[in-house]
Amino acid sequence: MSSLPRVLSKTLAPALCSVLLSACSTVDYFAHLAKGEYGVLSARRPLDAVLADPATDPKLKARLQLAQQARAFASDKLDLPRNGSYTLYADVGRPYVAWNVFATPEFSLQAVTHCFIIAGCVGYQGYFDKPRAEARAKELEAQGYDTYVGGVPAYSTLGWFDDPILNTMMRWDDDLLDGTIFHELAHQKNYVKNDTAFNESYATFVEEEGVRQWRASRGLPPGEDLGERRQQDFTRLVLGARERLAALYASGQPAAQMRAAKQTEIERLRADYRSLRDTQWQGYNGYDAWMDAPINNAKLLPFGLYHKWVPAFAALYEQQGRDWPRFFAAVKQLIHDKPEARTAALEKLAGPATAGGAP
Repeated sequence: MSSLPRVLSKTLAPALCSVLLSACSTVDYFAHLAKGEYGVLSARRPLDAVLADPATDPKLKARLQLAQQARAFASDKLDLPRNGSYTLYADVGRPYVAWNVFATPEFSLQAVTHCFIIAGCVGYQGYFDKPRAEARAKELEAQGYDTYVGGVPAYSTLGWFDDPILNTMMRWDDDLLDGTIFHELAHQKNYVKNDTAFNESYATFVEEEGVRQWRASRGLPPGEDLGERRQQDFTRLVLGARERLAALYASGQPAAQMRAAKQTEIERLRADYRSLRDTQWQGYNGYDAWMDAPINNAKLLPFGLYHKWVPAFAALYEQQGRDWPRFFAAVKQLIHDKPEARTAALEKLAGPATAGGAP
């Protein structure tokens, strides 16, 4: 399990949507995304060729062989799409395949959104070039926004292209690598515009349940969940800080007073983290770098999206007799519902599990 917060490990980037100009895209931005996506697609090699190449590093070969088996399991046992995605490998020559720019007003936790014809509206803007992402963040900062630039090791084009396994995914352990394949294929199976929490919670459930079944098929015990528990602890801390900041921003205090109170809440978050780290976590410091770096509204944005509705999808899976085709059909029905009805159905499925905005 990655030591970074899960939401920072994988983010769905709208690279696919660069194929079609959106209302908020400039021609220059479109050209950049098209060039970046072409670069990723051009770097792809069939897994069989990579595995047969004597120049391939033995450790990489072993990882890719297991990933290849997981890819077959995804279609054979999890009813996920059987296509060319994740049957290829691409080394893009950088630590992240893309970078997302998040932005919010100084006294708001509402993201500046960007709308795409196919993917709908998302609360970030993706770039294949880090300096370009950082330049965009500075432009937004100059306009008074809080900004944050986060690296993206993997993303889905929602089945429009055969997505490869990337060198940027090799930093993960086997469960996270294989689970990411399940996660991204789940996006190809079902996706709804303008509802990131639904999309990511659904794909996260498929990933987590898929990994449980994948491990069991190989006679392995359930995976170590210590890293997952730490991640959930960390996410709860961040969500708590977000709730307090939201209440502050709704208070109507003068800007200078609100600005000082905002910094006080950020320092409280850091203090709460240090207490958690030094007691329950027994000194584990895997999140120190994130916490020690600057924190603002934009940096807090992604948290909670990946797990908000996971209990609801787990209940739906049980309701459908743990049958994957029936489960996916039920998810598709939820997608066809109106947003209000969909949220009500998820709340009913989840019961008290989502009370208080649990991650």
